Amino acid sequence: MFLYDNEAIRRIRELSPKMEAAGRIDDWLLEQVYDERLFKLFVPNEYNGRMTPLPEALKLFERAAWADGALGWLVTIGSGGGFFAATIPEREARALFSGREAVLAGSGLPTGKAIPVEGGYRVNGRWQFCSGSTFASFFTANCLIEREGQPDEMRSFAFRPEQVEIIRDWNSFGLRATASHSISVADAFVPAEMTFDIVSEPRFEDAIYRYPFLPFAQVSFASASLGMSRHFLEECRLFLEQKSGIWREKNPARLKALEDCLGEQERRREEASEAFYRTVEATWAEFEASRELPEESWKEISRVSQEAAAIARAGSEAIFPLLGMTALQHDHPLNRTWRDLHTVTQHSVLLPLPE
Repeated sequence: MFLYDNEAIRRIRELSPKMEAAGRIDDWLLEQVYDERLFKLFVPNEYNGRMTPLPEALKLFERAAWADGALGWLVTIGSGGGFFAATIPEREARALFSGREAVLAGSGLPTGKAIPVEGGYRVNGRWQFCSGSTFASFFTANCLIEREGQPDEMRSFAFRPEQVEIIRDWNSFGLRATASHSISVADAFVPAEMTFDIVSEPRFEDAIYRYPFLPFAQVSFASASLGMSRHFLEECRLFLEQKSGIWREKNPARLKALEDCLGEQERRREEASEAFYRTVEATWAEFEASRELPEESWKEISRVSQEAAAIARAGSEAIFPLLGMTALQHDHPLNRTWRDLHTVTQHSVLLPLPE
């Protein structure tokens, strides 16, 4: 696989600043993802997927995010869409997911409106943060169905690319190559069979389709955070090696401060990573056997996911002031990896909010 090929990693790292400037993933890199079916880690084999156990998939997310932050985020988000292959009606799911370049972009926020009409719905809406929007083969989004005299009902809708307008408004300081733009749909007819309920009974027996969505998102984003953190710390180690000679002579106190801080943050990240994967693997084994996730396991998964992200973020913040003016340069790997890491850890599912 290209993610474990040193020459491919070198090429990805060379492409990183170009992808960031362009605001999109490079075509060569996208072809590698298609070849390895990395957007299909949770798509059933019946739809040309490569159904993968959750712990194994998380390590691929981390590896991709270590190679390049935007790549890692796109693989994480793109493969997560396979969750819906088990609840979209069978004929439509097969058509949507079976192609070599099949990948969805979309949003879980119910910021669309749907009006029932004969055979389906008329939909209008706008949704933010649709990562991979520029190469998605289809889109999904949630809408509130408006029926006179009845409470609004939320349902998920699948749209063809020609029904969607991409609003190029993604202007984050990190993960800039993810094309996480808004999309809008205006008076689009969506057949009833292109709608679905993500909490309905899945058609397939694979364990992932019965795994609760919140812990699934938490472990997915935490693994990407760990990958971006590892890349940032490796860039710090390289910077230290480049500066050690002159600093040892001219500024030994600064050299020691960076050596000590970097060593401490590397240790803390490694401990957080070990705790994270230990918990994921143990709880996944239990879940595969019982198809149930006890409340205590759910809480522990949330805790280790949020803790891994927090340690990754805090470690980068502890080191950053010691990197000097070099780290302020927008096109330097230290700066880009720091920004990418802070963008992924900003996601709300990784924040330990009070219940």
